[in-house]
Amino acid sequence: MAQSIRRAIDLVRRSAEHPLSLTEAADVLGVHKSTALRILQTLESARFVRRTGAGTYVLGSGVIELSELALGSMDLRQFAAAHLRTLQRQTSHTVHLAQLTGDEIIYIDKVDSPAFDAVKLPSRVGRAVSIYASAVGKTILAYRPQEERDRLISPVVFERFTNTTFADPESLATELARIREQGWATDNGEHDAYVMCVAAPIRDSRGQVIAAVSMTAIEVIASLDQLKSALPLLLRTADQISSELGYTPPSPASTDGSADDDRLTNTTS
Repeated sequence: MAQSIRRAIDLVRRSAEHPLSLTEAADVLGVHKSTALRILQTLESARFVRRTGAGTYVLGSGVIELSELALGSMDLRQFAAAHLRTLQRQTSHTVHLAQLTGDEIIYIDKVDSPAFDAVKLPSRVGRAVSIYASAVGKTILAYRPQEERDRLISPVVFERFTNTTFADPESLATELARIREQGWATDNGEHDAYVMCVAAPIRDSRGQVIAAVSMTAIEVIASLDQLKSALPLLLRTADQISSELGYTPPSPASTDGSADDDRLTNTTS
């Protein structure tokens, strides 16, 4: 039984790499073609592989569906909790975790700063945050495909909350492009004039940005520049959470090892 399962796993993996012929399947398994065919047919009935018109076998939708179910069942808050609390201790700033849920950006965790005992930030877990006037909202929005960005923005009634709000689609589009280029976002009092924030993206195992982590402070406690001085810690935290979700960054060979440096270059914007 164990050997049969091992053989089936081998075939599924090979079918994910490239179209698999019956002859190759038999060679991989070290069995006769008739035995390989029976295994392939069993996998096909479960939609783990799919037979193409050319007679080869490729990865089936059943495996993709299982992957989606597994990703959906992951508790992002659980994976991130220890990292968020470490970041808060290191910086003394309030730390937020926000996630794209449906068409909204929702706070799913928050670690308050002791400095805010007297003045509490308006954010709270379970509350939706502005998709265009917040660092976490802009971070997540910036990395969504263009078609999805357009869909998410289309019902938005742009309101100028403060004189730094990106209150029209054109200026927001320019800001989102800058975020994608530098790898992080700021909120320079764009919703509440006294609240400063810096956010970084969190990626899942497919490399898609699904959430954002941020550091937030009231301006009288920490200016935006002071928050940005802790950017290396924020980026490291985002990378650690992404790693917990199964994300593997591009190899140094493909990035020349300069990815982290690039994200820290523009810290005066």
